[in-house]
Amino acid sequence: MSTPLRVLLVDDHPVVRDGLAAIIQTEPGFNVVASASDAAQALAACESSAPQLALVDLLLPDMDGIQLTVLLRQRWPELRVLLLTSVADVQRARAALDAGAQGYLLKDASADYLIAALRAAARGELVLAPTLAAALRRQSGEADPIAELSLRERDVLQLIAEGRSNADIAQALGIGETTVKTHVGNLLAKLALNDRTQVAVFAWRNGLISPQS
Repeated sequence: MSTPLRVLLVDDHPVVRDGLAAIIQTEPGFNVVASASDAAQALAACESSAPQLALVDLLLPDMDGIQLTVLLRQRWPELRVLLLTSVADVQRARAALDAGAQGYLLKDASADYLIAALRAAARGELVLAPTLAAALRRQSGEADPIAELSLRERDVLQLIAEGRSNADIAQALGIGETTVKTHVGNLLAKLALNDRTQVAVFAWRNGLISPQS
């Protein structure tokens, strides 16, 4: 069995910290090793507890969470930092990423989404709240890959992400399995994905489904 990922929680509200700890501690592969109410405590906790992932509130009493991210990444380059906030602001999300954050999540996310995001961040993947991810793509001039899909391909994407087989999809949509296979091939090509697992990951990152822990 692999060693649990060591997690630091940084938020000035004890109820929030306790709630996050309760969610994360019940999941296999995670161990909340420390919590902090401000940036100073967070830095001290990193010295004493050596976390591998920090979940940091954006608005802290003594320092902006983005500023704290810069300090954490300078002192502990291997530490993954995720901002968790109620501030759905594209500019701040971009600033967080520029500061070295592994992601920017919103506090209205479900517990399942949060755990899936933590797992993704631990693998070194960038994690963004779906609405902010779409806004950042638009701001940077990137095309929205979902916009390139036909309505039928979007239906197939949704069902693949739900774990349906080709036979199930064919029955649900009233089409043949050969047609389903064609749609799946088109999906993979348009989204530059390799397999159905990547389709599921793409779907939850873009807010099309709730991720499974």
